[in-house]
Amino acid sequence: MKYFFLFLTFFFSLVGFAQNEQLAQYYYEKGDFEKARIGFEELLLNVPQNTQYFLRTIDCYQQLQQFDIAEKAIQQRLDKYKQGYLLVELGYNFQLQKHQTKANNFYDQALERIKKTPTEVYSISSSFERKVLLEYALKSYQSATAVDANNNFNYQIGFIYGQLGNIDMMISTFLDEAFVNPQNSVRIQNQLVRFMVDDGDANFNDKLRKALILRTQKNQDLFWNHYLSWFYVQQKEFEKAFIQQKAIYKRNPESLSAIINLAQLAIDEDNQDAAKEILSFVLENTKDLELLIQANSYLMDMKIEKSTEKDYTGISTELANLLSEFEITPFTLSLQLTQAHFAAFNLKKPEEGKAIIKKALELRLNEYDVARAKMELADILLYEEKFNQALIYYSQIELDLKNDVMAHEATLKAAKTSYFKADFAWALKQFKELKSANTQLIANDALEYFLLINDNTVADSTQTALKQFAKGDYLLYQNRNQEAVTQFQSILKSFKGDEIEAVTLLRLGEIYEKLGDYNLALSQYQIIIDNHSDGIYSDEALFFSAEIYNKQLQQPEKAKPLYEKIIFNHQDSIHFVEARKKFRQLRGDTNL
Repeated sequence: MKYFFLFLTFFFSLVGFAQNEQLAQYYYEKGDFEKARIGFEELLLNVPQNTQYFLRTIDCYQQLQQFDIAEKAIQQRLDKYKQGYLLVELGYNFQLQKHQTKANNFYDQALERIKKTPTEVYSISSSFERKVLLEYALKSYQSATAVDANNNFNYQIGFIYGQLGNIDMMISTFLDEAFVNPQNSVRIQNQLVRFMVDDGDANFNDKLRKALILRTQKNQDLFWNHYLSWFYVQQKEFEKAFIQQKAIYKRNPESLSAIINLAQLAIDEDNQDAAKEILSFVLENTKDLELLIQANSYLMDMKIEKSTEKDYTGISTELANLLSEFEITPFTLSLQLTQAHFAAFNLKKPEEGKAIIKKALELRLNEYDVARAKMELADILLYEEKFNQALIYYSQIELDLKNDVMAHEATLKAAKTSYFKADFAWALKQFKELKSANTQLIANDALEYFLLINDNTVADSTQTALKQFAKGDYLLYQNRNQEAVTQFQSILKSFKGDEIEAVTLLRLGEIYEKLGDYNLALSQYQIIIDNHSDGIYSDEALFFSAEIYNKQLQQPEKAKPLYEKIIFNHQDSIHFVEARKKFRQLRGDTNL
């Protein structure tokens, strides 16, 4: 029994201690340094070896301008524990009092400590970095490396060069480290990407590109071709990335998987010209069945996406010929699903599409491929307005592939199914959960529908306009574009000036753009820009208009001010980064 009471006493003392720490931290973050000082002093009294409590206590003294007390406390701790980072703390205490000579003296002593005991570099450099004494932090790492060449702090040194604005040295140090220790490449690339999208140095991309090209020319190691290809992919210059990948393949023709992946990235960014060139190279240079099927699947998907009704006979024949050549096997599932989707959504023959999938499901497929087939089957059932049957298959995928990207995609499609059948309450709940999905495309899509339902429910509790809008979206899903146009135009007439107006104009613009009527699309976007500039769709109207002028109509001077408006007025837009990049390109910046 006495042990039980001892345990209770110990437990409650821990709880009380944790509460004291939270209270001290609360006062510290609030800026009430007098109360925070008292709290941290008490905590430090109980755990005198705790560095965090000590540093917080010192910071409180300094915030209260009690520099003499801080100096005495640091000196006592230095005498007791002999830790080099305390020399930095002493120096900084003098720096706060504008005694820079004394401060520098202690900083130099800290550097000398590293020369004698290189392992102290970690605590000393961290202390310098916390005080934003970056030059001294740099010297710390350099001192440790000078003592022992085996000490490798290139990543830390490169990072500090970046903070100091010395971009050339940062790039050089990072690239040297990546080459010597390839296992650090991804970590370094993540840092480089931060600078690519940052406003800090307008010449960064150009400097990095030149540094990589120079290394490619001086060193024949394929590592640099891979790195340069990676750089071009970040810039979405897939043609240039392909040149590097071809160079790699010619010297090491073992695998085309990296080139196939590059084609997929080009497709994702709607650069079909680059994708076709890349995939043609794959078809010319491989006899691997899986790669041949994959490349042909991508090419057929692109062809279908840009097709009109007059192309359908040719596409049907081409799909049939490919499946005849490669046969109906688990390896050709992607082609079979493309054929099924084309039959249902383009040829308006859903029964034929379902028959193709049911035949595919009789093959010996793995769990993931079964889910792919079921997803297409559910899509066709949704096309046929068999909502409940579609939901059953989407639910099966969610259960079979929990936490997989495909499961999240199935959840999104299930939410859209509820939306199409006007079950807005359930759809809203699902979209709300998907807003935080790991996959950005799914999260963005879910957010769009969440805002659509939520905003138009608040504006109209009867959801009359929203029901009409959902019907228009369903017609779009069925690939009945002209009927969708009529539906959305009817909404504009019936609900002019209502909440639903802006998003309806946006939908019409997207349809006209898809149909190639760019002037009509621009007219819809312009109404949003003129009449709904404070709404949530104005950034998209600006961006889509700019893209039409820039890509389709070849009128960059009209695109530039639209990109600029996004940069200055819509910093929170998902199109902000891309708009900034396009604006710089049109302005003629050399860094791109």
